[in-house]
Amino acid sequence: MSEADQPTTAFTPRVFSGIQPSGGLTLGNYLGAMKRFVDWQARDIETIYCMVDMHAITVWQDPAALTRQTRELAAGYLASGLDPARSILFNQSQVPEHAQLAWVFNCVARMGWMQRMTQWKDKAGKNQQNASLGLFAYPSLMAADILVYHATHVPVGEDQKQHIELTRDIAIKFNHDYGVDFFPVTEPVIEGAATRVMSLRDGSKKMSKSDPSDASRINLTDDADTIAQKIRKAKTDPEPLPSEAAGLAERPEARNLVNIFSALSEQGVEQVLAEVGGKPFSEFKPMLADLAVAKLSPISSEMARYMQDPAQIDAILRDGAERARAIAEPILHRTYEIVGMVGARV
Repeated sequence: MSEADQPTTAFTPRVFSGIQPSGGLTLGNYLGAMKRFVDWQARDIETIYCMVDMHAITVWQDPAALTRQTRELAAGYLASGLDPARSILFNQSQVPEHAQLAWVFNCVARMGWMQRMTQWKDKAGKNQQNASLGLFAYPSLMAADILVYHATHVPVGEDQKQHIELTRDIAIKFNHDYGVDFFPVTEPVIEGAATRVMSLRDGSKKMSKSDPSDASRINLTDDADTIAQKIRKAKTDPEPLPSEAAGLAERPEARNLVNIFSALSEQGVEQVLAEVGGKPFSEFKPMLADLAVAKLSPISSEMARYMQDPAQIDAILRDGAERARAIAEPILHRTYEIVGMVGARV
């Protein structure tokens, strides 16, 4: 059944998204995800954000490190401006409905769908037979993360768009198989100038905590001097900045720095270039450094404050999990009824 043939139930608008607590939060995490989460929080729509610790263990994790990294990610959420009174914040493993719905979706999704996932191919590589079953099946869990809340919108980066398309396929197939209009066909939301922040040392590569060069990224834990120094040393080209976006097409490092300025200043790229076009990087980089320090230093300080009080973080996550379960439990229960799991209790 095509999407056009699907019934048109009006689902309550609801946003869901999550980040793996893999440690080392960067400017890419902030601009590509957390800042956008805060922007959605300001709209008149319910927002649910989690730390997807169950996804993290698809590869082996040091248990103590995973605990610390989950709290650090929560601190990053809070320091970036997410308000636990306005958004639901929790870690995935505290809401068992995610895993329970994932099993149902494992029985809906097809092996071929999973084998086509680009991230599976990239992460497992040539060693697929030794990769975990969890790594192979985690897009099904991601679909459950989203659909257990009937989320209608998911802010994601370009690299996760394929998984949202799989989520849509699972929702459509479930609805078709059981003759219902129960799960929404979720929309991915990819917006903003810096949804994919690139390395400061190589504008063709994504900014990553796994890059061996710390100079390639801005960490959310970096102090003001370190942030400014990394931007001053960022790779550029010898030409001045163009006055129009088309002039950035073949200049990856210039495009990256302009996109970062655009996102941090909340201006369009054309608006930024109207201001800085013609300037050499010797003038633009100090402008970007001052802006980055002004925006990121308060986040770094607030994260450090939260990390000194892990009990406060844990209390916020427990409260969020209870609120999340209040939404997820009836959706899972109705899923079990549709499937015909007699006497199922959740």
